[in-house]
Amino acid sequence: MANKTISSIAKDLKISRARVYQIIDMLDDNEKPSKDSNDRYVIDDSAVNAIRKYYANSNTKAKQEKTSPIDDKVLDIIRRQLDKKDRQIEKLTQLLDQQQQLNLSTNRQNEKLLDNATNNTPSQDDSPSQNDDTDVLKPTESNSKWEETKTLKKGLFGWLRR
Repeated sequence: MANKTISSIAKDLKISRARVYQIIDMLDDNEKPSKDSNDRYVIDDSAVNAIRKYYANSNTKAKQEKTSPIDDKVLDIIRRQLDKKDRQIEKLTQLLDQQQQLNLSTNRQNEKLLDNATNNTPSQDDSPSQNDDTDVLKPTESNSKWEETKTLKKGLFGWLRR
């Protein structure tokens, strides 16, 4: 058969030309292709087979290294860390639930206090005094044509509005 070029071998193996040169450099001396007078490789069928064989072996080793099993010690450490993280997540979830229940309870208590404060009848402090001219204007000479009555606003801070 005819000699092959570096480019044709690279296309066949679907690798770069630089990788073919690396493989040639790693071949044993008796498997390496010879060079011609222009310092180019003369690649015959035996050299092509050697390059393919080396490439296939290197790919198999690389795949084995990538898929090698994890050391049992490392796996145990990872499992313990994962269990610890699971316990931490569970505890934080419980704390979050407790905080939400506490907030809900506090909100309910606040609503009850507000309802009680707005539904109570006015106490002595909230009721207008009889002599307080700010709540009811008595007819006088200056305002005898019209009477104005101020209504007491109920609520938690109604006594502040007087």
